Amino acid sequence: MIKLRLKRFGKKKEASFRIVACNSTSRRDGRPLQELGFYNPRTKETRLDTEALRTRLTQGAQPTDVVRTLLEKGGLLEKTERPSIAIGKAKLEKEKLAKAKTKEEDNSSKAESEINEAES
Repeated sequence: MIKLRLKRFGKKKEASFRIVACNSTSRRDGRPLQELGFYNPRTKETRLDTEALRTRLTQGAQPTDVVRTLLEKGGLLEKTERPSIAIGKAKLEKEKLAKAKTKEEDNSSKAESEINEAES
């Protein structure tokens, strides 16, 4: 299977990456089938060879998660809601609702205690 993934190069602690097409079993920095772009995470600079990327995607190449987000930002792929992100958003909403309920209960119990103190 052909993967679209990042190949690291550059100095220590100043990494840059090339977007490459390579066999899924090859090493990270091994010889790629084709170089398709460039990504610098420090300056957020991205250069993509759109023609070559489109041909590789039509041939069935599978991008990694990071490359997928770069391609989505570049406009080559449609943004898709991944299941893990949807689950995370649902979990956050549940937590917000639970916090809101506990705040309401705390406020109502405080109001009741103030009423009881006022009566006595």
